[in-house]
Amino acid sequence: MTKKHKATIAHHVPGRMRLKIPGGKGNEVLFEEIRQSLAIVPGIHEIIVNPATSSVTVHYAVEAHPELHLSLGQHQDHFEVHTPPSTKLDDMTHMVEAEAEFLAEHSHSARAVVNFCRQLDREVKKATGNSVDLKVLVPLGLAVVTFVEIGAAAATPVWVTIGLFSINHFIELQAHQARQRRDDETQSSSSRTEA
Repeated sequence: MTKKHKATIAHHVPGRMRLKIPGGKGNEVLFEEIRQSLAIVPGIHEIIVNPATSSVTVHYAVEAHPELHLSLGQHQDHFEVHTPPSTKLDDMTHMVEAEAEFLAEHSHSARAVVNFCRQLDREVKKATGNSVDLKVLVPLGLAVVTFVEIGAAAATPVWVTIGLFSINHFIELQAHQARQRRDDETQSSSSRTEA
């Protein structure tokens, strides 16, 4: 039995998912086997593998695979997807999305607002190469508006506090990704040392 590599979801929007498999970096044979094993799955349109960056990008039909990241292990034997632990922000985001969906089911206006926000979020992600989304822009925009409205003449503690709060939360958003990359690099270098 071959060793299953650890894969993490680097980016996922409905219809497109990019996986990182650090343990297979540079292994062209492994990535070709992954591409071939996923190519036969109905509903998957395109698989792009890049052994140099250890990534696999899967384009798929959302109707056929609403939870593709959960079922990938059933279709191949080369890797298993590990979902990073959710953060407080992830939990809060899911709660807000669930509330928005509930409201959208009961109101045409709410549905229009939810669809507009989703489309705007997708466009922002697409325009920034998935570096920035509404979770970053909204707090940043609120901070800028607050600074402009309050002005530099306002009492220093208010705008300093708001600025520190915004920066702290931005750093927390990015911290788990940095830890994951560091852990993957450590694991990859230790497996190379063992080999």
